[in-house]
Order: sequence, then structure tokens, then C-alpha cells
Amino acid sequence: MISGGGTGGHIFPAVSIANALREMHPSCEILFVGALGRMEMERVPAAGYDIIGLPVQGFDRKNLFRNIPILWNLMKSMRKVRQVIKDFRPDVAIGVGGYASGAAMKVAARMGIPVLLQEQNGFAGVTNKLLKNDAAKICVAYEGMERFFPAEKIILTGNPVRQNLTQGSREEAYEHFSLSPEKKTLLIIGGSLGARTINNSVKKHLQQLAESGVQVIWQTGKFYIDDCRAEAEKTANPNLIVTDFVSRMDLAYAVADLVISRAGASSISELCLLGKPSVLVPSPNVAEDHQTHNAMALVRKNAAVLVKDADAENNLIATALDLLSNAEKLEELSANVLTLAERNSARRIADEVMKLVKQ
Repeated sequence: MISGGGTGGHIFPAVSIANALREMHPSCEILFVGALGRMEMERVPAAGYDIIGLPVQGFDRKNLFRNIPILWNLMKSMRKVRQVIKDFRPDVAIGVGGYASGAAMKVAARMGIPVLLQEQNGFAGVTNKLLKNDAAKICVAYEGMERFFPAEKIILTGNPVRQNLTQGSREEAYEHFSLSPEKKTLLIIGGSLGARTINNSVKKHLQQLAESGVQVIWQTGKFYIDDCRAEAEKTANPNLIVTDFVSRMDLAYAVADLVISRAGASSISELCLLGKPSVLVPSPNVAEDHQTHNAMALVRKNAAVLVKDADAENNLIATALDLLSNAEKLEELSANVLTLAERNSARRIADEVMKLVKQ
């Protein structure tokens, strides 16, 4: 049983772990447990797995009275998980963070099911911190996680990334996007839902991008595509591709000389694995400011450049264009970020799951 979700940063690792388990043991049965109305209810079935939805929600930390119905839904969710476990009878429960994971892992532990947690970030999420005493093992992506979890439970595995990201070639990518190998290419991504600050930063400097001659693939996210496309049309830049979603991320990464990105755990892991130089803009709208912690793990190793969210509209595009004109710095960032990659993470986590089954 695998539980968690809410964002692509939780869902991609969960599906990658499931795929690794199925590859190792084709006959194994896998059931996901998610939160109703959240992204996992669409993405998990699309990946070929069954999922059960819980009416669970996050707590409101500002208005405590709003938590009364949330507590009621939490109790309903825990009762539903208990029945799911009785019916499905899992050998192991895997929690990847998110609202549903808290309820599912707590009930699983009480019912004697061994629990494995996977923490994607350099600053542990609230759900996983609350579950640390219930877990048999905790797979992490960063060193120094003893600050949050019992040292004897921690296993450094890295974050599983989306399958097939390493398969794209630059030649195929140039053809796919109709780009020129003679020009530098900037890839701009804002996570699975887009990023308002990054999009505003690009909109403000569309003319500067057009004059630079740099090729740009700009993934806006579905909420921002209409506005961003309308702004982009004003400059009529033939070197600019505007899209709400990039279906072939392997090719987008392959063609990118530099990436502008938020600093979510999955994005960081992908950049490390692929050795991509990046300008990171940590989102300020996440729990415990964990994206800044993720980004700083790279910045301290001279493996990425950081631009604060508050400074992005003025500085982001200028910083990116300066880097693109500095081949030596791009090579340095690429070499350093490659050294931080944890490879075969999904397989390593699946191995730990199977050890729990045997125990």
C-alpha cells in the first residue's frame, strides 16, 4: 500500500517506487491511497495503478475553528483506511508525504503493518516528522536528516525521478522542438502547476529574451497559459515556445543549456541526475521554507545559482542570460551538480521494502 500525493513532488516518487516494485516482482499487488480531489486521483490511475480516495484535508494553522470539520474528515479517513487494510492486507505500507499519507501510515502502524517513509526534501515535511516513531525505515534524499528522524532508521537513497528522463538525445530534441543547435536554449519550468513569480519574471523581460537570440522553452502551467501566451504574442519572438505542459521532458532537458526552476525535491533530483546547470527560485509558499533548504544544498556545493522569489522579477532573466554567455561557469555548475546525483533511487527503496516483507 502506497500513500501520499497533493503535488507532483510526492506523486512522481510514489509511482517510481511502484514501478520498481512491479519490475522486481511482477506478481506483487499495489494499491494507492490518496486524498479526494487532489492530483493523485488522476495521475495514479493514468500510471496504471488503482487508488482509493480519502476525504482528508490539511489543517488550517491560522483559523483553528475551521479545523473542526477537518478533524471529522480525518476520523472518517482513518476508519476507511482500517477497512482498506483489512480487505487488501498489505505486507508493507509506504508513505511519501501529503495529507493522505498521515492517516494511512498511522493506521497501518497501529495494525502492525511495517511502515517505510520516503522524505524527498532537505527539510522534513510535517507529515513524515509526525510519523517518525511509527516508521521501521525512512528513506531520505539528503545527508544530515538526523535532525528530524532517528539515525538508526535513516537510509540515504536519493529521490526517485520520472522514468525515461535520461533517454532523450539532443539531436532528437532539436528536431522535436524545431530548434537550432547553433543557439543556446533556456528551459523555464515552474513545477507541475506552474509558478506565478517565474511567469511574471519572464513576462516582464520578454523583449530582453527576444533581443538575446536565446531559444526559450517556457512551461507556464495550466493556470497561467492564456495570459502568458497573450503576452508572448506581443513580441512575436520566433525563438520562444510557450506551453502549459511539456509532455517530453526528457527532450526538454536534453536540449537545455540552462534550466530555470522552482526548488522542489523532484526537480532538484532530476537536475542532479542529468547534470543540468540551473537557476533556482525557491517557492516561499511551502511548509517550513523547505525549497530554500533544497536549493542551498546545491548552492553550497557551487552546483546551482539561487535567485530569491522576491528578487526574481528584476533579476531572474538577467542572471540566466549572464550564465548562458559564460560557458566556463555552465560547465562548472554541470560538473558539480552531477556529483550530487543519487542513482537508482527507486530500485534502492524497493529493495528496502522487500527487506521489510522478508522480516
